Amino acid sequence: MAEAFIVEAVRTPVGRKGGALAAVHPADLGAHVLHALLERSGADPAAVDDVIFGCLDTVGPQAGDIARTSWLAAGLPESVPGVTVDRQCGSSQQAVHFAAQAVLSGTQDLVVAGGVQNMSMIPIAYAARRAAEPLGLTEGPYAGSAGWRRRYGDRPVSQFHGAELIAEQWGLTRGEMEEYALRSHRRAVRALDEGRFRAETVPYGELTMDEGPRRDTSLERMAALDPLLPGGRLTAALSSQISDGAAAVLIAGEQAVSRYGLTPRARIHQLAVRGEDPIRMLTAPIPATAHALKRAGMSIEEIDLVEINEAFAPVVLAWLRETGADPERVNVNGGAIALGHPLGATGARLLTTLVHELERSGGRFGLQVMCEGGGQANVTIVERV
Repeated sequence: MAEAFIVEAVRTPVGRKGGALAAVHPADLGAHVLHALLERSGADPAAVDDVIFGCLDTVGPQAGDIARTSWLAAGLPESVPGVTVDRQCGSSQQAVHFAAQAVLSGTQDLVVAGGVQNMSMIPIAYAARRAAEPLGLTEGPYAGSAGWRRRYGDRPVSQFHGAELIAEQWGLTRGEMEEYALRSHRRAVRALDEGRFRAETVPYGELTMDEGPRRDTSLERMAALDPLLPGGRLTAALSSQISDGAAAVLIAGEQAVSRYGLTPRARIHQLAVRGEDPIRMLTAPIPATAHALKRAGMSIEEIDLVEINEAFAPVVLAWLRETGADPERVNVNGGAIALGHPLGATGARLLTTLVHELERSGGRFGLQVMCEGGGQANVTIVERV
């Protein structure tokens, strides 16, 4: 049976909105991790079959196939192509899936997957808003679709609305969610102080560590914030941070590992993607996790570490309740509430952190899952080798 191995995984520090990476061209962010990925792995750039990047809001400096632009900006061979994919927040995780599937199919041997996003430069949903304005639309990409209206009516399609629905359905109190958010910051600060991210992070200029974690946050400060929606439970403190960054992963088949003398760090054990209610939007990680574990013939107890994207605190808390996962194995170094969520890069960033933490802790199996726009979720299960 064919195998797909993770040979190397790197990322930039995650920059805060308006922070150290805010003015960096996305192609240069992408180029930075691509150059480091190949240098650290020892792989011949000319041997790469394809470069697959995730990115949202591909307008302005993120337009024109940012995967290809990043590769060329890194000074790498023109013979290697690139393609950019959009599965919303799971875009770079899907890029990893496409890369692994290419290797598993035997049609390609060595593929780079990753993602990049500069949210300071191109705000979230900027492309949809700019396209809607000349048409007089205000309701996003679904507005004007007769088929969508027949199926879902005029219910609001919003990640904030979806997060509120989850908090309501699972009976999550604001206090409970704030305690989770505080834990995310504390775990991230501990990880930074202990140097847990040092091996996976490629400094960019003077930025050597993630800018998001807040050492001075507290339950009292969180309690003073106004809700994002009138009468709601969600606040900015319970949400992922707007961020900038890039990450890249090198996926290789067995022949490429042997031919080029590469050293695998993990193998792809299972790939899955599932959909759920697009109005509630953020609950798909629950059925997707069950689906992936069933296909792998595993239980959640066999998973040593989990990286689930903290788009909002209720997403993770509902997932924990439904899966029965041990909270002490989940986001052990903090999540997007503390570390940030550079949309198109987050999937590859989470996988990078997962692989490195499995090595540090001696764990065997890791699971990565993210909620995504449209009510979707990707799940990746990896095994340390």
